[in-house]
Amino acid sequence: MGAATLTDGGSEVRGPVRWWRGKSTPAKVETYTRWSFHFFVVVEVATFGLPAFSEVPAPTAGWLLLMVCAHAAACAVTASRALDWTRGRREQPVRLLWGLAAITAVIAATAIAVEELGPAGDGVDSAAGALFAGVLCYGAGVITLGVRDRLRAFAVVGGFAAASGILALPAGASGPGALGAMLAVLVGAGFLASTSMFSVWLLNAVYELDEARETRARLAVAEERLRFGRDLHDVMGRNLAVIALKSELAVQLARRGRPEAVDQMTEVQRIARESQREVRDVVRGYREADLGVELAGAQGVLTAAGIRCEVSGEADGLPAEVQSALGWVVREATTNVLRHGDAGRCAVALRVTPEHVVLTVENDGAGGPPGEGGSGLTGLRERLTAVDGTLEAGSVAEDRFRVVATVPLPTAPAVSEVVA
Repeated sequence: MGAATLTDGGSEVRGPVRWWRGKSTPAKVETYTRWSFHFFVVVEVATFGLPAFSEVPAPTAGWLLLMVCAHAAACAVTASRALDWTRGRREQPVRLLWGLAAITAVIAATAIAVEELGPAGDGVDSAAGALFAGVLCYGAGVITLGVRDRLRAFAVVGGFAAASGILALPAGASGPGALGAMLAVLVGAGFLASTSMFSVWLLNAVYELDEARETRARLAVAEERLRFGRDLHDVMGRNLAVIALKSELAVQLARRGRPEAVDQMTEVQRIARESQREVRDVVRGYREADLGVELAGAQGVLTAAGIRCEVSGEADGLPAEVQSALGWVVREATTNVLRHGDAGRCAVALRVTPEHVVLTVENDGAGGPPGEGGSGLTGLRERLTAVDGTLEAGSVAEDRFRVVATVPLPTAPAVSEVVA
């Protein structure tokens, strides 16, 4: 048929980049959120563990680093399970949350002990004090991922701030020193807890928006089915009513022995055959369609789904059979953009030359590997074949998908290309 798959042989991306582009927007946001919390683990180790080697004797610094790594690992596991719970994939990790709180308290108490009983020196006190405040802040920030409402999150932050004062006072800290520790933990834990809560809110919002977008896509498909149902009703409703009336009239005439009954049944037979032909036209999609209406409808539906749609070109003056065939291309391409991939932009261009008409539909967010898919494109090729047209469809330039329909014109109209 002259159809070809558009591919960019040199643009096939492998490895992590292709894996990332194959994800939907919500999946990308979730992956980014998870790795952000895993990056916090690295920050915790780099901030409170590694600097100890420059300020504390080697054996003590090694123990401090080991404690920081243990706490960071516990935070990473707890954050991952808490995010799973947030998305409804697991039960609330209550044991992990209490376990992280216990590990945090033990390490904080150990840091205080090192500061009071460990080797003398300002470096030891500084490293131990930083570790003390750091584990409390990070512990509170991660634990808030596993609670549902704000009051409990505030209670977690306040509890860890109070715990810092409770641990500091018996260790010999002065009243202002203990108050300063509480304030530092309150600010640091509050910041990390707010970050955690905002991350969860953003992740849930993205998933909800994606679900709303899928709902709009399903509604668009349902609207198309309703339109098909209305077309079928328009075809069959009147004809069936006429058939019923003429059949009843033929029965009455036949009972009276009048010859007009034969004429009425002949008319019923004609209407039945005409209805059968019209139903075939509706089912097969060969009824004439207004390409201009289809272009405007596609732009409206895609815009409502949050996809920026640009339409260029004019369909005025094209033969009815050409408009009908290209109208179905617009419908099918619009449905594919809504139901597949993760498009943010779609461009529809209609170009008319003296020899042929070219309709191009291109969208981004195609994701997956290059190639064609679905039976819809096969159906479009069958419709285009009826008007000697061709269809080319496939991935181009990384994540973009393009559909190009070309239909020759039976006559040679003047060249018209209007950009809207």
